[in-house]
Amino acid sequence: MITLTDVHKAFGPKHVLQGVNLTIEKGTSMVIIGGSGTGKSVMLKSILGLVVPDSGTITVDGNNVQTGDRDAFLARFGMLFQGGALFDSLPVWQNVAFRLLRGALKRPKAEAREIAIEKLRRVGLKPETADLFPSELSGGMQKRVGLARAIAAEPEIIFFDEPTTGLDPIMAGVINELIREIVTEMGATAMTITHDMSSVRAIADNIAMLHDGVIKWSGPVAKLDTSGDPYLDQFIHGRAEGPIEAVR
Repeated sequence: MITLTDVHKAFGPKHVLQGVNLTIEKGTSMVIIGGSGTGKSVMLKSILGLVVPDSGTITVDGNNVQTGDRDAFLARFGMLFQGGALFDSLPVWQNVAFRLLRGALKRPKAEAREIAIEKLRRVGLKPETADLFPSELSGGMQKRVGLARAIAAEPEIIFFDEPTTGLDPIMAGVINELIREIVTEMGATAMTITHDMSSVRAIADNIAMLHDGVIKWSGPVAKLDTSGDPYLDQFIHGRAEGPIEAVR
């Protein structure tokens, strides 16, 4: 579904992506791990076409992400943002139905509200949550609303950016389970960026580790503990000593 071939991207003198090669198969869940500032978010934005690589190619379903109808292209994606990114001035149901109330996916208001309430139910929130505002919700509830919004338009591809950041371990586990269930139910292709190793094991079919602008290792989650790769081994065990230099 998604292929990156020798992708490079620099911002001035800082070379962030230095030849990324990665394939994400249709209907699978890929988790990207790596230290802060290694280019995970830049890679995600490049796939969406929000950042233009300096060289290399990125295709989604065989088509270059920089060509064709942008609205139709972006309509294939759903996104759960790291900080929730809910609109404070809109009630919950309008946050969930945001894409269904405008643009190419526009639905009648009553239908959009009905879909929003259904998606809220799917993530474990009661219908009365629909008319609350984000400020009236806990962090875990806000994250669920963000997840409901990500799936509201039935996307083929869903991106999850640090889905459990700021959540306690129990709520993080709940969100991980929801993500896994929903991705499986929808048959969607998923890409997750995370530092949380419990999320990695709960969500992933496959894992790729980004370091120094390249994919150092990729493979199935079952091989995570027996990869033999020193970079991956150091990262997943949180060791200070190893090929990855800790910034002091």
